Parts: sequence; structure tokens; C-alpha cells
Amino acid sequence: MGPGAVLKIGAGVVTERNPGAVRFLLGPGAHVEIGDRTWLRTEMEPIHIAVFAGARLVIGPDSWLSGCHLSAKHAILCGRRAWIGPGCRVIDSDQHDLDDVQKERGAPITLGDNVWIPTDITVLRGVTIGSNVVIGARSLVNHDIPAHTLAHGIPARPRGTVGDRSKSP
Repeated sequence: MGPGAVLKIGAGVVTERNPGAVRFLLGPGAHVEIGDRTWLRTEMEPIHIAVFAGARLVIGPDSWLSGCHLSAKHAILCGRRAWIGPGCRVIDSDQHDLDDVQKERGAPITLGDNVWIPTDITVLRGVTIGSNVVIGARSLVNHDIPAHTLAHGIPARPRGTVGDRSKSP
């Protein structure tokens, strides 16, 4: 943890007893909140969370992270019951300059309530995923997805509708 970094872990957050399986890299002034009753599941793969200098990551309550990678240079804001599965990557910036002219770009990512991104999905900078959305496996999300949508593909496109997921298991 860098100087001034904040890591808040809510009540009832659980994980398995796998040493080193939840990895936090927090830069100076980074701010991370893991909401109440979130499960940091590490049986399949470790969870990697990198929040760079001055950036913010919020995982809403009742969420589920499993073997995923979250990288915030700006902000990643997840609502209640955000489910992010194995092999998923949520990355809010290009990570590096391409060359002397094309500089790194970044923008916050927002996931609404009851969002499920199950496996091998990449969510890129500036994307907003509305509430009650399911993204199909191995998709690339590089633009906004409206609420109550089933989306998949490369790039992910709306393919159907999703009802209220707030009462699903």
C-alpha cells in the first residue's frame, strides 16, 4: 500500500484460506472499498486488484469476485451484486502510451446493480454497464450496455433482454 492509500473491507467479506490468492496493489492515495458480504473466491485463480495513485475502486455489497483482474488508474465503480468471474479483466485505461504522439487514455468504468460478467470477459475504459445485465462468456465490452440487456460478442452487442436479477440466486 502506498502512502495515503485506503483499503476498506466491509462486514462479512469472505475468502478461502489460500495464502496470497487475493492480491492488492494500491498506489499512493488509492481508495478501495469492498462492500459488505462480498465473496472474494479464489479456488480457481487468484484475484488481482491494482488501484494506482489517486484512483478509486468500489465493489458494492453482496458482490462476488472470482479469479479476476481489476485495474483502476481512474475509477471502477461496481453496484450491489456485481458478479465478476474467472479470467475477467476490468481495465479503465490503455495502461501505457502507444508512442510519443498517442498517449495513454483512460476513463472510469461503472457497473450497475445485479451485473454478471461470468468468464473471460474484458471490460475496457469508459464503459458503463447498466443494472440487471448479463455479458456472455469471452466477450469484449468496449462501449456502454443498457440496463436489462443480455450482450455478448467481440465487441459485445445487445442480443436479448434480462429481467430483474435482484432476486436471483
